[in-house]
Amino acid sequence: MKISVVGTGYVGLVTGTCFAETGNVVTCVDVDVSKVERLTNGEITIYEPGLEKIFLRNLKEGRLKFTTSLAEGIEDASVIFLALPTPPNGNGGADLKYILQVADDLSKLLTSYKVIIDKSTVPVGTAEKVYQAIAKNYKGEFDVVSNPEFLREGVAVEDFMKPDRVVIGTESEKARKVMNELFAPFVRQGNPVLYMDAKSAELTKYAANAFLATKITFMNEIARMCEILGADVDMVRRGLGSDDRIGKRFLFAGIGYGGSCFPKDVKALAKSAEELDYRFKIIEAVIEVNNKQKICLIPRINKYFNNNLKGKKIAVWGLAFKPNTDDIRESSALYLIDELLKEGATVSAFDPEAMKNVKAILGEKIEFAENQYKALANCDALLIATEWSEFRTPDFEKMNGLMKNKVIFDGRNVFDPEQMKQLGYYYESIGRKTSRP
Repeated sequence: MKISVVGTGYVGLVTGTCFAETGNVVTCVDVDVSKVERLTNGEITIYEPGLEKIFLRNLKEGRLKFTTSLAEGIEDASVIFLALPTPPNGNGGADLKYILQVADDLSKLLTSYKVIIDKSTVPVGTAEKVYQAIAKNYKGEFDVVSNPEFLREGVAVEDFMKPDRVVIGTESEKARKVMNELFAPFVRQGNPVLYMDAKSAELTKYAANAFLATKITFMNEIARMCEILGADVDMVRRGLGSDDRIGKRFLFAGIGYGGSCFPKDVKALAKSAEELDYRFKIIEAVIEVNNKQKICLIPRINKYFNNNLKGKKIAVWGLAFKPNTDDIRESSALYLIDELLKEGATVSAFDPEAMKNVKAILGEKIEFAENQYKALANCDALLIATEWSEFRTPDFEKMNGLMKNKVIFDGRNVFDPEQMKQLGYYYESIGRKTSRP
């Protein structure tokens, strides 16, 4: 099948590459001339484990192409994926200007039946708006389908190639046949393809992300209770997660959720409810708690240093919002660094993949270290903000020789408190007792 993917951001590039991997011919369209040139020349523009290998293979085989021309991109395509950004607008809702602009452009370019697929995360009713925008000028036959993505950054290729489920919102039998053919290679093991109306499909995506964000936030609230009561959030998590009605995933306490999806999708769902004259109180609480959780370690760091961080050097391990990605959108690390700088501290940071993106924002405001150990040189404390695997079993003897003080504030509960006590560290984490040498 010939496929067009409009937008080469995270979702668009993964989508286009994975469809090409199953033998389809995919043309990706983007208005960014520089980005298209880089992709055409084999330079992948995001970090995602496993993606570069299949990207280069399909580029070489000619199944994956890139262009800045929408007309060229859709010319022979049977289906057109809209994988465009939906950033928050001024009032917290999702901004649909990019999607609706492309829909308007398509209305002047279509000449035959095509299935237009909303892959972006969009508010309920967007498929209808896209249909109306295209129908304004194009009077031929076409269908608009909602097909939300459920990709986890860090394992997105696996999620796409072996999805838990595929959600498709359409009531058109013709579009359904096209979608069946399109996704058949990905559900050979029997994972469900769930057909529903477009509005239900659109809401499913928001509901899924909001529920997962709620699980994370609930555990962070439990962690605060543990700190007050002297309980251990890890013990509570194990007891809670062993209930198969609840499950083990998304129950790890930490310094809040971030990334490109959860923050904006949760806010957009709350805004959608508000526009319906309905208060989604649980979601409002999730947003409030998460905002506070992102910087919950700052008062503790301040307290340790007697409310005087001026001149103190804090090493930060981790800048991405989660491991195995270079995505720094809504990263808790950035919120923490901002607060540290306001308090007069200096920051030396290391991240395996995200430093380039942070440099583009912070410039010379902080020091970027070549590796995790160089970040520790003469530091007064270490702050762990992202749980990269390489941070889990460091050379503590080497750390001892670099750090001015053996002090660690762990926002991701990477280390065992008892081990830290035995190693002579002052160690604060989330929802667990503080270890003192």
